[in-house]
Amino acid sequence: MNNNYQPPEDPSNSQPPEFQRDPNIVGRIQPERIPVKLPDAAPTVTYALMGITIVVFILQYATQVLLGYDLVAAYGAKVNNLIAAGQIWRLLTPVFLHGSIMHIGFNMYALNLFGRRLEKYFGHWRFLILYLVAGFGGNVISMMFTQSPSLGASTAIFGLLAAQGIFIYQNRALFGGMSRQALQSIIMVAAINLLIGMSPGIDNWGHIGGLVAGLIFAWIGGPVLAPEGMYPVTRMVDQRENRDILLATVVSGGFFAILALGALFLMGH
Repeated sequence: MNNNYQPPEDPSNSQPPEFQRDPNIVGRIQPERIPVKLPDAAPTVTYALMGITIVVFILQYATQVLLGYDLVAAYGAKVNNLIAAGQIWRLLTPVFLHGSIMHIGFNMYALNLFGRRLEKYFGHWRFLILYLVAGFGGNVISMMFTQSPSLGASTAIFGLLAAQGIFIYQNRALFGGMSRQALQSIIMVAAINLLIGMSPGIDNWGHIGGLVAGLIFAWIGGPVLAPEGMYPVTRMVDQRENRDILLATVVSGGFFAILALGALFLMGH
């Protein structure tokens, strides 16, 4: 009889050496990251808006050379007394007009930068509505607070910037720790550009109006993503419905339309 014999331990009670050495390691185990499919719409509207704006600028340049003045801007820029006379389209058409190659170059760079990122989440039609509502809102505020004629896509682009911030904030659980850094970057970019906008010859009121319009629209109708399906086909689905987008359009567009009507009424008296 072997007195040194020890019966084997019950496997169900045994633990790996790592757990035996450090019983607190369980609390340090990180959850497994599961890949999900995010919305990824091609930036068709972004490129279309850029194309239209560039074609319009070519027409502006051509009329300047052939006629000696910018015929397109003469019929489309934001000019308060002409808006008061009934040319309401001037509250929207300025987003497609620019005063110089540097002006259009900077704005198209910004549109490409923000538009491609935002359209993939917002989708084509919602992105287009956002762009137009922001441009409209920016020109309404510009009409209310400055008499200077103005043009440019920056009213709409400031709306895109605001919408991107709202999107990240409302989906911060999805983006995790990077959401704080992204929001700080967006706020910094907006603040710097608003400071630059205080320079002579820049319509900063239009920037502020576009920023507010984009914020309102995105807060009500911007995408709110949630996971759907089982791994490995989990995907993020927008919880907003078409009625939410319609409501966002009515509220944001209607708000600035009421402001415009009030301003035009006061201008006529």
